[in-house]
Amino acid sequence: MKKIMFNDKYSLTQAVLDGRKTQTRRIIKCPKAYQENPAGCFRITESDDVSPLFEILVYDKDCNDFVPMFIQPKYKVSGVFAIAQCYESLGMNPEIALNDRDGIGFYTKTKFAPGWKNKMFVRADLMPHHIRITDIKIERLQDISDKDCLKEGIYKGQCGSADTHFMDAYYYKGDIQPYCTPREAFAALIDKVSGKGTWESNPYVFVYEFELVDYIKNIEHENHIS
Repeated sequence: MKKIMFNDKYSLTQAVLDGRKTQTRRIIKCPKAYQENPAGCFRITESDDVSPLFEILVYDKDCNDFVPMFIQPKYKVSGVFAIAQCYESLGMNPEIALNDRDGIGFYTKTKFAPGWKNKMFVRADLMPHHIRITDIKIERLQDISDKDCLKEGIYKGQCGSADTHFMDAYYYKGDIQPYCTPREAFAALIDKVSGKGTWESNPYVFVYEFELVDYIKNIEHENHIS
């Protein structure tokens, strides 16, 4: 099983665990052929013939035409992936993996292993929470709808005071700045997570829709009991 990581600084992992975040956008890196030809064009169409691959048409200046290339998303529909969390945050006993030969467990005889505080190094099979990918599509970053911004973890609140009046506003965790629309809040968030200027550059992204499998299992279990 593979793992998937969400940003902790802006509480996106927690948003997934709370069921508030059910989409994630991952920037598609342009093929090398396009990077070497900045004057060329770049466009993407989903290819039904080679699903789950996606067709990229890269402009080749030598033949003055679009040349098809194919890319495959990192995560696949129906795939189940472990949500990466550092061992310390999960409250695990560091002595559980005392004799872990590969050294990527919680603890060694002399020091804590990297996965204790850095979730990049954790083992997927030791993670307690999982998501299942339910859909994948490609779009430009700025094509995101207000509805999908909420699926990305943006939440609705209010700003103002009782002395004046309250009005609806949108936020992301880690920032108290109110935004008038979900898109404005998401634009600010993506620049924090992926780097300043990401929203403005409007890259192509894989849009992964997912469900929290552990949450669904718990609900099914409760319904079965009742």
